Amino acid sequence: MKYTKGSIGRIFLIKFENNDALLEKLSGLARKERIKAATLIFIGALRKGLLVTGPRKPVIPPQPNKINFKDGWEVMGIGTVFTNKKGPQIHIHGAMGKELKTLTGCVRGDSRVFLVIEAVLIELRGVKAGKDIDPATGLNLLRIGE
Repeated sequence: MKYTKGSIGRIFLIKFENNDALLEKLSGLARKERIKAATLIFIGALRKGLLVTGPRKPVIPPQPNKINFKDGWEVMGIGTVFTNKKGPQIHIHGAMGKELKTLTGCVRGDSRVFLVIEAVLIELRGVKAGKDIDPATGLNLLRIGE
């Protein structure tokens, strides 16, 4: 285990609107506000998108199990934002439901808001952390102490 400590910076209350591209809008906010590290929580609905629901098999490097969804799903989730030389690196996991079906996984790609998503983003100040591609796994992993 590794860790770093810091403090809470600015807090943003965000309303994503119907058909917003969730990850694109969040990345744009992080760039505009020069957010280096943050965590967020959210509730609302996603119209369509892509979810990674774990690896196909538990091997390294993993092969992602990708699920496309559509037709509006209730969603709640939590995520992180760490900005590196390539820009904001966003990692969001959500639990989604529609009728009697549920999905849980990593929100990816062009996932679009249905009606609204309400989010609270909490900036983390003073943490020594970043994200970059890990050569062993091929994943964009958190690195403590950077």
